[in-house]
Amino acid sequence: MRVFVSLLLKNTSPKIEYYSRFSPSPLSIKQFLDFGQENACEKTSYMFLRKELPVRLANTMREVNLLPDRLLSQPSIGLVQRWYMQSFVDLLDYENRKAEDPQVLKDFLDLLIEIRNRHNDVVPTMAQGVIEYKDKFGFDPFVSSNIQYFLDRFYTNRISFRMLINQHTLLFGDDTNPALPKHIGSIDPTCTVADVVRDAHETAKTLCEKYYMSAPDLEVEEFHTNAPKPIQAVYVPSHLFHMLFELFKNSMRATVELYENSDDDLPPVKAKVTLGKEDLSIKISDRGGGVPLRKIDRLFNYMYSTAPTPSFEPGSVPLAGFGYGLPISRLYARYFQGDLKLYSMEGVGTDAVIYLKAMSSESFERLPVFNKSAWRHYKTSPEADDWSNPSREPRDTSKSEFKA
Repeated sequence: MRVFVSLLLKNTSPKIEYYSRFSPSPLSIKQFLDFGQENACEKTSYMFLRKELPVRLANTMREVNLLPDRLLSQPSIGLVQRWYMQSFVDLLDYENRKAEDPQVLKDFLDLLIEIRNRHNDVVPTMAQGVIEYKDKFGFDPFVSSNIQYFLDRFYTNRISFRMLINQHTLLFGDDTNPALPKHIGSIDPTCTVADVVRDAHETAKTLCEKYYMSAPDLEVEEFHTNAPKPIQAVYVPSHLFHMLFELFKNSMRATVELYENSDDDLPPVKAKVTLGKEDLSIKISDRGGGVPLRKIDRLFNYMYSTAPTPSFEPGSVPLAGFGYGLPISRLYARYFQGDLKLYSMEGVGTDAVIYLKAMSSESFERLPVFNKSAWRHYKTSPEADDWSNPSREPRDTSKSEFKA
């Protein structure tokens, strides 16, 4: 496989380098929506995607090659590289094919579906590659920092890549769900946020009851600054569901495990949805005991997980156990200029807040760009910490110039 990847890379390198010179073109939710509602044209979409998709692929493919050789040599990383290179090569076939030919449009749509399916297991496969590296070479803080930086950018790129593909296939293919007639591609112009909250809770509750035989109930509260009507947003419900489902899983697991030997009823998980002038915020609060402050940042680290590492089976691997649930949920929030933050009180519980832009015109894609700044991040050695750090052994100050 390593030989195949090297050969494919050699043959496509000039094109990868060419397309990586272009920066991705971020779109807003409003632009996605306006195009789908007012002037959805398959030819226009084709002309944009046949250039934009290779640009986004090339940007992330150039960055992959900056990772340490020992990480790139892992079988799972090589498999992901092969998927990306094959998809890039497939898209190059359409560089000069005319949009006026209906068969070209049909073939391109079929190709997008094929590429999307090919990339279905990218997240767990890349996670497996990191585990393979960690098992062989152990933990290196500098490499870990680079992996964190890279994976945030790599997975954000993947989210954006699938967003573009899904919009095209849903608007012009047979993927349209008749049960969701108001959706414009994957976007719901009137997404009722509390409904998504309840759906995510119910799904997480079913999973929790399967493993623990019980699960906390949900209490939902909405607060709108202007009107009492249900809070709605122009958003991608599947993205919001992904974030909420992960937060509910964590809250339920913490709550049930804290009260497993108690006679008290499980305290409910509470959700508050608020809409202001700039932010649409969703707070998920639990009484699951919380986590210490020093562990908060770890929860967003791809090389850290509170659950056992699962066995790897392509097509059915859960994110739980890889430590990827929270960091990827935060990427979904940040993708359209929002964020996801955790506030915890050890001994009490945790508040998780999802921030989204209230205005769809401000919800632009946040996309990684391969440039000199990114290159320097991988090549620069970490500098010494400029804050004091307690160690196990006291520092010898007998020769200190500050000696009294």
